[in-house]
Amino acid sequence: MAAGDKYLLDTAYQIVPSSLDTPENIRFRQAILQDCLNNPDVVREIYQIPLDAIASKRSHGMGIFSHYPSGILSSSREMMQMLVGLLIRLRKLTDKHAAKFKSGGFLRFFAMIQAELDDAYFDRVEEHLRELKFPKGVLLSAALGNGNEGIGYCLRKPERRKWIKEIFSLKAAAYSFTLHPRDNSGAQVLSNLKNQGLNQVANAVAQSTDHVNAFFNMLRFELAFYIGCLNLYTQLSQLGAPVCFPQPSENHRRRLSYRGLYDVCLALTKKQQVVGNDANADEKDLMIITGANQGGKSTLLRSIGQAQLMMQCGMFVPAESFAANTLSGIFTHFKRKEDANMKSGKLDEELGRMSAIVDQIKPHAAVLFNESFAATNEREGSEISRQITRALLDRQIKVFFVTHQYEFAHSYFEQGLDNAIFLRAERKPGGKRTYKLIEGEPLQTSYGKDLYNMVFSEDPER
Repeated sequence: MAAGDKYLLDTAYQIVPSSLDTPENIRFRQAILQDCLNNPDVVREIYQIPLDAIASKRSHGMGIFSHYPSGILSSSREMMQMLVGLLIRLRKLTDKHAAKFKSGGFLRFFAMIQAELDDAYFDRVEEHLRELKFPKGVLLSAALGNGNEGIGYCLRKPERRKWIKEIFSLKAAAYSFTLHPRDNSGAQVLSNLKNQGLNQVANAVAQSTDHVNAFFNMLRFELAFYIGCLNLYTQLSQLGAPVCFPQPSENHRRRLSYRGLYDVCLALTKKQQVVGNDANADEKDLMIITGANQGGKSTLLRSIGQAQLMMQCGMFVPAESFAANTLSGIFTHFKRKEDANMKSGKLDEELGRMSAIVDQIKPHAAVLFNESFAATNEREGSEISRQITRALLDRQIKVFFVTHQYEFAHSYFEQGLDNAIFLRAERKPGGKRTYKLIEGEPLQTSYGKDLYNMVFSEDPER
């Protein structure tokens, strides 16, 4: 998604795990993403505007005169002039392309741009910016305080006197005096007086500039997620890997059906299309996956977790079709390699991680187990898996379990539960793996002999 861009990477890390909680919110974001996929060049052009704002700010060194009101006003005015040009560019893009977009999010955004950034607004801003250059000098007013000290300095808008009236006026428009070129003290005093008068307007212009900058920063953040989605979509399209917009359901329903579901990370790593899987697990709370070693069991488990995560942040998913209920959380309990620094046994470590999950999990969540609790013997591991699974199901939590524990898997199969589905890694005669997961009864063997033959056979074809 990031395609080498650190900001896109940080944005993806923030948004992808931040699941939307209702199907309505998911569909709202899906519609925006569909608009982006239909108009990628326009969206990238809009995204470039806040990037240009940042680049221009850096190249001009805006904001370096921050100690004196006159410096703040000058730098803020220059920055605002640059930002106005970008706002005009955004308005032109809106007028040209708004009709191509259909989603509620983009329609609302373009309506806001057209309503708030109209011609009258730009005329008014340009007029203010011209006046803030003070072509005829700075007009200030003040009052006398204690000891005839000046107080209440205020910037005034110059009166626009007609030139004919000025020519025939009998009185002078103002009294004036001139400083000697070498009167540095007098110049410093006048500068201080000017700064006192400019203080309020300098702050106002600086705040206005910050406001427009904040708008561009938010526009960049909002669009960064969709730019990341466009980057991912482009890469998957080049691989010929299918994607679809999933159909979300309320979390109290039990829905999960997919066709051509694949591990998106595996496809991106191998840079090729990978095998997809089909299943209908609607109305199921429990999915137990067994079968041959290296048959695609863990890959399917990751595929389900990835698709659920991508669906709930409003993205497309790596499948030909995908439908699922929303989840209150997705938790993973995958086996880990042996830790040489481990202070307790591997089973203790697995149970500790399970305890941490239990402390946080809520109903209508899901836990993905990958060969968990295999650090002990078959009988004890199966009993631990069975009790934990039963407790989770009682709390309305979906369970996906990849396991080689025949006792555990077969005990649930024998119960004939309506809310359970059993998948098995397909194995062809001779040991060939298709990486397809099919419905089937758990088997006592994981065909470890196949792996032995693959490693030690002298047959070149193996």
